[in-house]
Amino acid sequence: MKTSYKKIIALVFLFTGFFSCEDLTEVNKNPNGVQPDLVNPNLVLPTVLTEAAKIYVNLGYQDIAGVVQHTQKDAWSSGHNDYDWGGNQSWSAYYDVLRNNQLVYDRAVALNLEYHQGVALVMKSFMFGLITDLWGDAPYTSALKGELGKTEDILPSFDSQEAIYTGILADLEKANTLLSKTKAEYSSIVDNVDVYYGGDPTKWRKFANSLALRYYMRISSKKPDVAKAGIEKIAGNASQYPIITSNSDDATMGFPGTSDATSWPANTVYDVSGSNYRRIKMAATLVESLQAKKDPRLAVWANKVEIPLVVDASLPAGTDKIEGGKRYLSPDKVGSTLIDTDPEYVGIPTSFSALPSAYNLNPTPGQTSFNPHVSFLNDIYKAATGSLLKARLISAAEVNFILAEAALKGWSAGDAKSRYEAGVKASLSTWGVSGAATTYLTNAGVAYDGTLKQVLEQKWIASWTAATEAWFDFRRTGFPALKAGPAAKRQALPLRFYYMQDELNINKANANAALDKLEITNFSQADGKNSAWSKPWVVQGTGKPW
Repeated sequence: MKTSYKKIIALVFLFTGFFSCEDLTEVNKNPNGVQPDLVNPNLVLPTVLTEAAKIYVNLGYQDIAGVVQHTQKDAWSSGHNDYDWGGNQSWSAYYDVLRNNQLVYDRAVALNLEYHQGVALVMKSFMFGLITDLWGDAPYTSALKGELGKTEDILPSFDSQEAIYTGILADLEKANTLLSKTKAEYSSIVDNVDVYYGGDPTKWRKFANSLALRYYMRISSKKPDVAKAGIEKIAGNASQYPIITSNSDDATMGFPGTSDATSWPANTVYDVSGSNYRRIKMAATLVESLQAKKDPRLAVWANKVEIPLVVDASLPAGTDKIEGGKRYLSPDKVGSTLIDTDPEYVGIPTSFSALPSAYNLNPTPGQTSFNPHVSFLNDIYKAATGSLLKARLISAAEVNFILAEAALKGWSAGDAKSRYEAGVKASLSTWGVSGAATTYLTNAGVAYDGTLKQVLEQKWIASWTAATEAWFDFRRTGFPALKAGPAAKRQALPLRFYYMQDELNINKANANAALDKLEITNFSQADGKNSAWSKPWVVQGTGKPW
């Protein structure tokens, strides 16, 4: 977090002033802007909401979708498929959102705007939750204070992951109270400023309490008594702690599609080459799981293979021809090459080689690949906007799966089977296939069997395009039982992001103190403590996921 840059810029202006006849108070006025101590929070809130949602969907649709094996890339793939991250992940954009959000909160306090305070606390919790989930210990209580100018503000200390989760839950409790009034009792709400809920405090309150469920479950292996008490408190008092139980209350953001910055990521409207869309393919792990369950969501998320492969032993040796929309091959043309002859959907195996575009005998391997023998994402993902193209920050499906897991632990959170089936139905409804729910819930592998494995697998499926939750669930539970592919950087899935080099260089003492609290594993290897395979507090001592 480069808060020192602001101080450096301020010092440049200060020293310039010593050699100027102008009053610094005049020099520092921006004739085209609004002073922070005068700004209306409604002017800043849209930036907070839109940037937070874009960060989240870019995680869940891009490299984290590769980690949890929803998708694989067939070119420029090493980060997506193989976890070759190189230690360059940065939290700067996350803290940019938090700085703007702090301004919203401070101005809301000054103006006694309780709705805006509540919303800002929910977004603070969401963003700091992402930061600690992704990196571990991080600047929290000392963050966002660089303008104060003290060394400890410019180079903030890192709070423990435990302390950050504790602070998040306290802020969400406060938000629940602040957002407990009817809309008419608040002032200065501007509906179209709120791109999630249109200025509805009741829905924001549900968002707050549902997010609390997420974080109570996150710490359930480390602080089970705290998690149990928190989840039972929320699940047992719907009037005091309303939660998201309907898709209409999901925290989502659509994309207007009016520019590249306001469009679904990797669309082909603004990326006219289609390169970014074309590189993302379905992962075999997800495709095969959905096929085994006869899952109707597969057709919503993926295209069928353009040209299926057919291996026919009756064909003459050397046969390789396309006929009737299929590619016919004699066995000698295939040899020992790994192929998939499914006539409908084919996913790329996870990190299976250094050249994934060559999979399934692709005739045009390489970065310009148009592989006709694997499944592209559905054409809806070419668009800049669409009814299904949304950032999904938290959903009724996720909430129900959390409560199903809590019930399986023996906590008072409702009936596990009912919660599980409600989670499945909510996800099917999200993707427009709710009519298949009754049949789907009787299918092999879907019909309730009372295991955590099944609940977490359906939660993993439901996290399509919001894959970060699936990653954190895997880290915490080991489910679903995902395995790294042969070309992966390590033979296990990563657990966290690396601390970035700028932070290690500029804020060295505090960053090193945080590194010292990471647990080195057999997979950390040459990375040392600052490894994607070192364990943060949330999984230390749990034996999970490996």
